[in-house]
Amino acid sequence: MAMSLGPLSLVFMLSLIVIPPTLAENERYRHFLTQHFDANPPGRNDRYCETIMSQRGLTSPCKAVNTFIHGNSNNIKAVCGNNGSLYEGNLRKSDSTFQVTTCTHRGGNTRPPCRYRASRDSRYIVIGCEGDWPVHFDETIIRA
Repeated sequence: MAMSLGPLSLVFMLSLIVIPPTLAENERYRHFLTQHFDANPPGRNDRYCETIMSQRGLTSPCKAVNTFIHGNSNNIKAVCGNNGSLYEGNLRKSDSTFQVTTCTHRGGNTRPPCRYRASRDSRYIVIGCEGDWPVHFDETIIRA
């Protein structure tokens, strides 16, 4: 009986080592998507910024600047693979442009209600990757 538990114990112990980084990467990726991804925004104006920043929990305190990437999440993820090139450190620059909306706090009080100014753009994005997962958006602006 003890012999049969040995290999199972080894598999269990290895799974404890392998699974947490994967879960952590997925959690950081989900956080990245929450903060920086909106597939099809209904509008890309000041009201959009004020609404989505509040919905995504980015207004306690009011975040100074935040950019939302629009389009397909798989295309963003591909920047960490074959649709991106090394930019600096662990940062990668997309090989193609993305539609983005940058929400900039108008200043004043940093407590809600937060007021934002929206700016729309099409540009290359710079993201930090852990393995194949986007986990950080860099506000660097690289125009097409």
